[in-house]
Amino acid sequence: MIIIMRPDANDEQINNVSEKLKKHGFGIHLSKGVERTVIGAIGDKSAIELETLAMLPGVSEIVPIRKPYKLVSREFKIEDSVISVSDKLKIGAGQPLCVMAGPCSVESHDQMLDTARAVKAAGAKMLRGGAFKPRTSPYAFQGLGEEGLKILAEAKKETGLPFVTEVMDTRDIELIVKYADVLQIGARNMQNFVLLREVGKTGKPVLLKRGPGSTIEELLMSAEYILSEGNRNVMLCERGIRTIETYTRNTLDLSAVPVIKKLSHLPVIVDPSHGTGKWDLVKSMSLAAVAAGCDGLMIEVHPHPAEALSDGPQSLKPDTFAELMSQVKLVAQAVSREL
Repeated sequence: MIIIMRPDANDEQINNVSEKLKKHGFGIHLSKGVERTVIGAIGDKSAIELETLAMLPGVSEIVPIRKPYKLVSREFKIEDSVISVSDKLKIGAGQPLCVMAGPCSVESHDQMLDTARAVKAAGAKMLRGGAFKPRTSPYAFQGLGEEGLKILAEAKKETGLPFVTEVMDTRDIELIVKYADVLQIGARNMQNFVLLREVGKTGKPVLLKRGPGSTIEELLMSAEYILSEGNRNVMLCERGIRTIETYTRNTLDLSAVPVIKKLSHLPVIVDPSHGTGKWDLVKSMSLAAVAAGCDGLMIEVHPHPAEALSDGPQSLKPDTFAELMSQVKLVAQAVSREL
């Protein structure tokens, strides 16, 4: 349930309500918005008399949250969440679109640095690159590990672009947190609840990708695991789902963008590279995603896609990416967003 405080409720009244809830075994999540303060109470409602709670000074009303996901819901927080990646980069509604770009995998120093310079020049706000790679085949390239993280850190130092990279294993979290600005939970791990809880404890911004066979509600429930550990810095990523269609790698569900924004306050990123699996479809799906209201794009860029160790067919060349960015800017302006 959520306890909505009166607009004139002071800190003492808010703390009093919070402490009373804690004494009855509730987990407390405080959300201070522009117009109201909301106290999210996670626990057994039968443990406390709601009538007594409603009589406490400063309480306006008590509203039950009927959805299975609580903290990510619009009922808990009306205002859109804005995620601070750095002092200069914020992602969410009302903020400029954030384009994350780079190769699927960090393959070498020159490959990553060349790509970082190119995407920065084209207007990207973040780098993406996998140091640890989940692959369908155990014999495929699995990433460079810590060496890849060091290369990403060097690219960040030169270009000033923060970077997002995937976390696959709880044993790698401590290492990756030392380097990365945003932790990515890939589609295969969307329902790895142990991993979700552990990244939730880091406090680092998290990019949670939708699983290929997962519903929107299941995605929101996975995000709930992260928020329940106290980490509010979560972004959701639509990257395509499996359908009967075989021409594209996945079916990019762009309707998920307005649906998620209706149900949740979390920012939404769209990945048209994995969503289509074909480089020549990335542009049109990127433009459509911006028109649908996404808060950012995640696009794979490689200096030599034909030689890429992973996901070459869906990667853009730097010059093609630059052309895309000029068109994204126009669509963003049409829907009253900056780039």
